[in-house]
Amino acid sequence: MRALAAALGILLLWQGFTWATDMPPFLLPSPWRVAQALAARWDILAGHALVTAIEMLAGLALGALLGCGMALTLAAWRGGRRWLLPLLLVSQAVPVFAIAPLLTLWLGYGMGSKVAMATIIIFFPVATAFYDGLRRTELGLLDLAHSMDAPRAALLWRLRVPAALPALASGLRVAAAVAPIGAVVGEWVGASAGLGYQMMQANGRSQADVMFAALFILALMALALWFTTDRLLRRAIPWQPDSLLSEETSR
Repeated sequence: MRALAAALGILLLWQGFTWATDMPPFLLPSPWRVAQALAARWDILAGHALVTAIEMLAGLALGALLGCGMALTLAAWRGGRRWLLPLLLVSQAVPVFAIAPLLTLWLGYGMGSKVAMATIIIFFPVATAFYDGLRRTELGLLDLAHSMDAPRAALLWRLRVPAALPALASGLRVAAAVAPIGAVVGEWVGASAGLGYQMMQANGRSQADVMFAALFILALMALALWFTTDRLLRRAIPWQPDSLLSEETSR
């Protein structure tokens, strides 16, 4: 109810601002105009939203898989860590906006370049968060395992990975939040479908109401992806309680 009240308040302020300033619709449309554009173009926007959703989910899956693989490699391979860790950091020194035209050139205007862009953006937070959790296993548990002559593989899979799952969950939540960025940036550079493509087309025709309608759908998709990921992670890691939520409930 608080979220709905806050959203309603923002819409009322937005509507009041457009009335008070008499802002031209091509600069800032009113919420009513955006709602009309959303209703009139719902079928078209829904088709573009489906394309963007597939790109987001595919990029999230591939980025999470590659990020987990990189983190496990860094934790298990001591010699490769000296080579791969600097490369991991350097990969983020290049702005993703500069990579998007190259991906479009190499992979074309189809869905592949957008999935690749989303994968690149998601890869880093998952890899760094999971690797940070893998290297911060409690020393007492490691000492106990060493005293029992546990092999390195058992240390990794029986101790480090379970202990690092909360850190991995944090990385996946960040990845779910930034997944729309990669898909939309790729669509802005070059695409034939998707919400980003629809926004660029509407921008070229000065249809600000259509741009806001596409942005509204994209925001709903991003929120749905984040909350779904958060709920699944809470169920997958039940031993990590939310202390803030528990404190608020107890009060």
